Amino acid sequence: MARREAIEEIMKSIEDELVVCNIGFPSRELYDIMDRDENFYMIGSMGLASSIGFGLAIARPDKKVVVIDGDGSLLMNMGSLVTIFATNPSNLTWIVIDNGAYGSTGNQDTYAQMLDLADIAKSVGFKNSSDFDDIDLRKMIESDNASFIVYETESGNSTAPIIDITPIEIKERFMNAINE
Repeated sequence: MARREAIEEIMKSIEDELVVCNIGFPSRELYDIMDRDENFYMIGSMGLASSIGFGLAIARPDKKVVVIDGDGSLLMNMGSLVTIFATNPSNLTWIVIDNGAYGSTGNQDTYAQMLDLADIAKSVGFKNSSDFDDIDLRKMIESDNASFIVYETESGNSTAPIIDITPIEIKERFMNAINE
């Protein structure tokens, strides 16, 4: 399965949640699949989708937050695993699409190919840590604990178009959606 298909599958379970999406092609694919004001598309800042999602979850405990991240980005910000676990925001679901590659920079291999990311999250202490195939995503989103999910896919990028709104427009419409 390609990452784009994984994002399509994830979005079937999204209702009114805020979604923060990893940089580059994942954001382009999400934009093409299901653009909505409640989606925050990362333009730069590799590794920080989880931190942005965590900040949103803390600032807005009344909103469910879903982070769509990548294995390469997780590896760039492993400290977020411990911080998110320790705080355990019940409104945060963190989905790592593990394609074993830095997809937006040329599909170079990541070290995630040698790791079990769900087991790493479990070893940190995440109670809700699973592979995507083993769960009901809607139940994980509605859980009373922060959730960490690994969705394994093939490497490669789709032909998703460039996001045709500016970073400022992305931020402004997302902020308006948060404040409604």
